[in-house]
Amino acid sequence: MPKITREDALLYHSRGRHGKVEVIPTKPYCTQYDLSLAYTPGVAYPCLEIEKTPDDAYTYTAKGNLVAVISNGTAVLGLGDIGALAGKPVMEGKGLLFKVFADIDVFDIEIDEKDPGKLVEICARIAPTFGGINLEDIKAPECFEVEEKLKAMLDIPVFHDDQHGTAIISSAGLLNALEISGKKIEELKLVVCGAGAAAISCTRVYTKLGVRKENIVMADSKGVINSKRKDLNKYKQEFITFRDIDTLEEAVKGADLFLGLSTANMLSKEMLASMADHPVVFAMANPNPEITYEDAMSVRDDLIFATGRSDYPNQINNVLGFPYIFRGALDVRATTINEEMKLAAAKALALLAKEPVPDVVLKAYNLESLSFGKEYIIPKPLDPRLISCVATCVARAAMETGAARRPITDWDAYSKSLDSRLSVHIKKVGELSEF
Repeated sequence: MPKITREDALLYHSRGRHGKVEVIPTKPYCTQYDLSLAYTPGVAYPCLEIEKTPDDAYTYTAKGNLVAVISNGTAVLGLGDIGALAGKPVMEGKGLLFKVFADIDVFDIEIDEKDPGKLVEICARIAPTFGGINLEDIKAPECFEVEEKLKAMLDIPVFHDDQHGTAIISSAGLLNALEISGKKIEELKLVVCGAGAAAISCTRVYTKLGVRKENIVMADSKGVINSKRKDLNKYKQEFITFRDIDTLEEAVKGADLFLGLSTANMLSKEMLASMADHPVVFAMANPNPEITYEDAMSVRDDLIFATGRSDYPNQINNVLGFPYIFRGALDVRATTINEEMKLAAAKALALLAKEPVPDVVLKAYNLESLSFGKEYIIPKPLDPRLISCVATCVARAAMETGAARRPITDWDAYSKSLDSRLSVHIKKVGELSEF
């Protein structure tokens, strides 16, 4: 992939119609009769139907296929607290991905409010517009409070992708890495470098998959989160270790999995060398991981390695998850995205990586071959099978757990409808290069 330059990125966003998304009409509008149906007097009739039966909003408006991508700009990518307005290009980008990968419409909403209670109130008041809410780039620990309160207040899916997207995609990679390395998840010794939203969410999901809490050591910028620490918020307190260790260097000795969601260069070559046989390293700091691919591979040849970057194998990329998770949730009008739905998505991704890779995917990535193994533990983002694979499993899990309000009865027809939703550009995946 060509190097991304400042000049190219600014030109991409500014040329032609500014920004990355637009709103287009879906109904006829060329005659006076069309306009009278679209607005006054015709529009009064669906308004009255919705007043009588609120669920009719899903029939007469775009609500059921509309997601709000909401941020206050306090934790934007690796840029930090740059403010709501400066975060808008990211939220527009999220909207683009929702649309091209899963045919979901998005309004990006940047809210200039750092108080979590006020942010919750604002989100709750605008919620009737949407079929779901994707929270984005809100700093920890406030993001936990915002999501928890909104989920309790609303009857539509609320999903903080920085937490759960990373957790779901990395869980898929973890399941496959364990299978390849022959390790048992209940025996896995896990070291987590970072204690923000993504790190805590990943660790929570890993425990649901079978990792034991007594085998987890988490470290933040001040060192290991242990019983000696008196400066821990309630979220970090979930992962206190009672082992007598204080540093990351001590923690990684003999560890099976290093989960990095922190900053560059946190894992040295010497630290990697001290890990257990056949270690797994998810070094996901962006744009520069906790250890580079080149350094890691120079130390261990028994390693399974993943990053958040597209220029190395095994990219932990959230676009593998959020478009299809919301697609499945919206299609059954789910009231929430629960733990079972998240785990269903992770397991679907893990299984898809074991399937033969289509030629269109090989062409998109300029590869002659690709198969399940150390350098392919999760699917590629441009795999057109993702929508039917993941969305179907999420929809099933929603129905099985009572979160669905509109059940699906013909799964073959549903799968075909999902394939038809793919952007024509994604259908021509072989003509694209990885983003």
